[in-house]
Amino acid sequence: MRYTTQFLLSALSAAQFPAPTVPEIAFLGRSNVGKSSLLNALVGDKAAKVSSTPGRTRAINFFLLSDEKQRPQRMLADLPGYGYAKISKSISAEWPKFIEPYLAERATLSLCICLVDSNIPPQERDRQLIEWLRAAGRRFAVVATKVDRLSGNVRTKNLHALKKGLEVEDVLAVSAKTKYGIGELWARVEAAKADQA
Repeated sequence: MRYTTQFLLSALSAAQFPAPTVPEIAFLGRSNVGKSSLLNALVGDKAAKVSSTPGRTRAINFFLLSDEKQRPQRMLADLPGYGYAKISKSISAEWPKFIEPYLAERATLSLCICLVDSNIPPQERDRQLIEWLRAAGRRFAVVATKVDRLSGNVRTKNLHALKKGLEVEDVLAVSAKTKYGIGELWARVEAAKADQA
């Protein structure tokens, strides 16, 4: 299905969140993981602003995806990167107060996309996030970015290390630059809608 993407708003508090009407997919990751580039590759549009300085996202940015008849289908939520959030021992203790309620309480949040960099070893902050989502009972998918920078053997080795280090069974490899894995990521986004009660 072809979607049109509309930037809705930047929310700095729970009071500013858009009305919960369609399934939402949240994108989370460290500040330099390539979140905005991946979002743009996913929707085929320059919807998310790509900054040369990591950590510029201070709010939760909401993007509405509509079908050919302009009927809202789902929402994408771009969350601030960890570089800004400074996740330490407890994710929820350090994140701005409106981010934890969004992840813990948002009724229409159907999938969290946890972005990790395929070029570096598993990070403690990423593992903490996954543990937090598990504890909160949230569905999530781990997506490894920037795989275009890796050769076949190194890619296989790094993805295996990420699975082991983050204690997950599956890591989806993607590249915003070459569009590798974008189709499969879309399939995950589409499937999240079907799971929405």
